[in-house]
Amino acid sequence: MTVLAVAEHRRGELRDVSLELLTAGRELAAAVGAELHVGVVSGAVDEFADDLNREGVDAVHTVAHGEEFNHDVTVQALAAMADELDPQYLLLPHTVNGLDSAPALASRLGLPLVTDAIDLAVEDDLVVTREMYGSKVETTIAVEGDRAAVTVRPAEWPQAEGVGDAAVESFDVAIDESAVGSTVTGFEEVAGGDVDISEADVLVSVGRGIEEEDNLDIVFDLAEALDATVSASRPVVDSGWLPKNRQVGQSGKVVTPDVYIAIGISGAVQHVAGMKGAETIVAVNKDPNAPIFDVADYGIVDDLFDVVPALTEEFGG
Repeated sequence: MTVLAVAEHRRGELRDVSLELLTAGRELAAAVGAELHVGVVSGAVDEFADDLNREGVDAVHTVAHGEEFNHDVTVQALAAMADELDPQYLLLPHTVNGLDSAPALASRLGLPLVTDAIDLAVEDDLVVTREMYGSKVETTIAVEGDRAAVTVRPAEWPQAEGVGDAAVESFDVAIDESAVGSTVTGFEEVAGGDVDISEADVLVSVGRGIEEEDNLDIVFDLAEALDATVSASRPVVDSGWLPKNRQVGQSGKVVTPDVYIAIGISGAVQHVAGMKGAETIVAVNKDPNAPIFDVADYGIVDDLFDVVPALTEEFGG
């Protein structure tokens, strides 16, 4: 038996969710006594395979065809791979690319599909935990039968570590070019913007507690002192004070920095869903009952207009 996890890359780099998927796949494979196999399609597959060869991975299968994600190529390649490997469970990232290919793959393979998993367990059946009503409620779904396709939400599992000894195999599949209805000519960020907050190691994130746009200067001063990137909660973006590409949360971007400093952010579930995977979370809020303190590793209960300049002076030297 096998569990097949599908890696994702963009613009020549393996995305963090690929390594998170390995952790989820490793746990699932251990629960059912299966091997964990990984599939990666297009791009620098040999380089990706080296990075995907983590502890607990039994085999990495590569398909070298094109550079970026293409729906028709990916679905054909993964369907052929699944036909040969006959995986019990097929795991894909809950991302734009994953949601593009997962329904087509599940339909072609005759698999039930469950999306946006935040936890997986095996009892009599596969039990998938999901969130509903803006992440206010968790629900579980028992998938009947012994096979399923699942998309996994980014930042819910830690990235797989350790060097593995997996077999790396070039998977031979004949892509039917007549069935490829699109051509990828390049990649462009839809929202545009000057930064990609999902790639930042340190984020200084600001919420409605900053009160007005002119006060953002103190947040940028702190970010400069820390060599960090500024991000925001939805109220700041909705007010037009910062662009959409800096928004963290369920309707923004999921981020997993080494350090996340939440300034004047209350900690609504929609925001927490986008940043709870950070290695270390520091919260500054004058309300001691703010929900952000429930997920923070360190909390400062004080007026941000006193705390932020003091931190800037401390770190700015």
